[in-house]
Order: sequence, then structure tokens, then C-alpha cells
Amino acid sequence: MKRLFSILVIAAVMVLGAGNLNAANNVNTLPGTIVNFVQDEEASAAAEEETLGFHQELKKRFIEGGPAFMGIVLLCLILGLAVAIERIIFLNLSTTNTRKLAKDVEDALNSGGVEEAKEVCRNTKGPVASIYYQGLDRADESIDAAEKAVVAYGGVQMGQLEKNVSWLSLFIAIAPMLGFMGTVIGMITAFDRIEAAGDMQPSLVAGGIKVALLTTVFGLIVAIILQIFYNYIIAKIDSIVNDMEDASITLIDMLVAYKNKKRI
Repeated sequence: MKRLFSILVIAAVMVLGAGNLNAANNVNTLPGTIVNFVQDEEASAAAEEETLGFHQELKKRFIEGGPAFMGIVLLCLILGLAVAIERIIFLNLSTTNTRKLAKDVEDALNSGGVEEAKEVCRNTKGPVASIYYQGLDRADESIDAAEKAVVAYGGVQMGQLEKNVSWLSLFIAIAPMLGFMGTVIGMITAFDRIEAAGDMQPSLVAGGIKVALLTTVFGLIVAIILQIFYNYIIAKIDSIVNDMEDASITLIDMLVAYKNKKRI
């Protein structure tokens, strides 16, 4: 029993001695570890500054451009994107499968007459269905009356499709103009500093020229972004208008065939 107790005491002493030795070694190496950690942090911070991301660099340059003109250019971008997104959603909701609609209207017209064809148009969204409905609503009068209704209401629907697009083109034109204005004002400020100093020193004009060029760059970026959306919207409107014109011709042909069938 005593031998067992002695062995346990010796083992405990050895464990405690090893622990104290490791602690001493850790204390001795701690300053070096802290120094290495600090150096690693400084190196990583420097590397991070050298390799800024695109959005971080863009944010930095935007702040350097100054709040006056850059804020107005940013407002043009926000308003332009709001108009573009609203138009894209509206145009996508206005897109209709014209061939399927024409087939459904023709089948309803042949099976149940004008009222059943109008019901199909009422249950379908989009300008093409609205044009069909207006033409069918005048079908009992004459083919000419139906054609005039289709043409008149087609103009109304075209106006709805092109609504607010002029604002988007306005923002496209204003954004680079504001950038150029900021450039001119920045150059004037730079020359004022040269005149006040009486000497041509790069440090006097570098800041003003930098701000001037940044306003131009951001104005052009905004114009390019909005121009892409504008071209997409115009192409979408042209596509829907072409579908409306084709559908109008198809409707008049269907009404003519329906009238002739009733006479027979």
C-alpha cells in the first residue's frame, strides 16, 4: 500500500514538474509570438490595402469625388433604375402569347359568338387582349368600326407602354453632363489655386483635377448603366407593338370570316 502511495506521489511530482517546465517555455516564447502576431497583422493589413475589391475601390473613389456633384449623379442613377425596373416589370406583365390568344378567340368566336370571344379577352391580361376586346365590342356595328376601334385603342396602349421612358432618357443625358460640369468646376478650382500661389506646383492642382476626372467617370458609368436598361426597354416595347399590329390584322381577318359565315 505504501509502495503504491509512493508511486502515485512520484507520478504527481513528475506531472507537476513537466507542467511548470512547459509554462516556463511558453512564457519565454510569448513575447516573440506577440511580435510575430503583430507583424502578421500589419502585413495582412498592408496586403488588404493593396488588393482592395472592386466595390471598395469604387466606394473610395466616389467619396473622393465630393458630395456635391457625386450625390446628384447618384440620385440620377437611383431614379433611373427605379423607372427602368418599373418599366421592365410592366412590360413583362404586358407580354402575351399572341398566337394562343388568337387561337382561343377564334375558337370562341366560332363556337359561341362575339360574347364568348369577349369573355376570353376579359380573362387575359395585356394590351393585345384589350385591343381584341375593343374590336370585338364594335363587331356588331361594322368591320370599319371595329378596325377604327382597334387602331384608336392601339395608340392608347402604345402610350401606356412608353410611359415614363422619356424620364429614363433624361437621366441618361443628365448624368454625363453633370460629370462634365464637375470637371469644369474642378479645373477652374485648380487654376484658381495656381493663380493664388503664383507658381505652377503639381500639389496645388492635383486634388482639383482628380475630383474633376472622378465626376466625369461616374457620370459616364451612370449613363452607360441606364443606357443598357433603356435599350432593353425600347426593344421590348417594339416587340409588343409588333405583336399588337399583327394581332390587329388577325382580328380583322377573323371578324371578316365570322361575318361571311353568319351571312351564309
